[in-house]
Amino acid sequence: MSEAALPVLIEPTAKPNERLRAALTAPMFVIGATILTIWIACAILGPSLVPYNPYADDLMNTLAPPSAAHWFGTDQIGRDIFSRVVVGARSILSVAPLATLLGTLVGTTLGLITGYFGGIIDTAISRLIEVLLALPLIIVALLALVALGPSNTTVIIVIGLIFAPLIARTVRAAVLTERELDYVAAAQLRGESSLHIMFVEILPNVMGPILVETTVRLGYAIFTVASLSFLGFGIQPPSADWGLAISENYELITGGYWWTVTFDAVAIASLVVAVNLIADGIQGAIE
Repeated sequence: MSEAALPVLIEPTAKPNERLRAALTAPMFVIGATILTIWIACAILGPSLVPYNPYADDLMNTLAPPSAAHWFGTDQIGRDIFSRVVVGARSILSVAPLATLLGTLVGTTLGLITGYFGGIIDTAISRLIEVLLALPLIIVALLALVALGPSNTTVIIVIGLIFAPLIARTVRAAVLTERELDYVAAAQLRGESSLHIMFVEILPNVMGPILVETTVRLGYAIFTVASLSFLGFGIQPPSADWGLAISENYELITGGYWWTVTFDAVAIASLVVAVNLIADGIQGAIE
């Protein structure tokens, strides 16, 4: 038998389900998911887990270092820092995800419209998005909060609307590719409406990039909420919010009272890192 007649063996490629399983069982993804799960549990069950009332002061036990009685020490008015860190997860994990969800909904809608219609609609909205993206996001957020007044609701709205242009740009790029494919042309020939084509035909096919972008934005939202609270424009006292706690105690570092801010800072960093590890895992699963 000639060599030309021999069958050609083709190396099988990984199936999507196998790729997904490999990505979601990767060590980094598991670590990120574990850390996030712990913080979610703290946010939900916090008050029943802590040994002390996180809002009760104890002026006879101020600035106590970490010990068996107070694992993370106490702050300048005697509040148990461990209890406040655990309970503080609730505020940031209620505001940041809602802001991210709002930004995703608005950004996805804008991205679908600009990517599908193109022309003057795309040009007008894209130029507006570019103007917004040219401004430092934290400055825009501060100006908006000064005008509207700080509250959890305004923080959610402001951060969501700030993130919307970033998400819209990602969705638009994905839609520009999808709208040239045959299934979109077939839907147009069937006489389907533009809304149907955008949200029923195209949207499911761009959910991968949207999911990755949403997860990445959640990490940024957590950091932004903490930053605004630190500056006094985010979550307000008497909340045990981590950014607010750092703002109230950071001047004590020079006096050697490092524990008053360290554990809150570590909490913020661990949550942001956990979300980013999950985002990396999701991106690996859909590529």
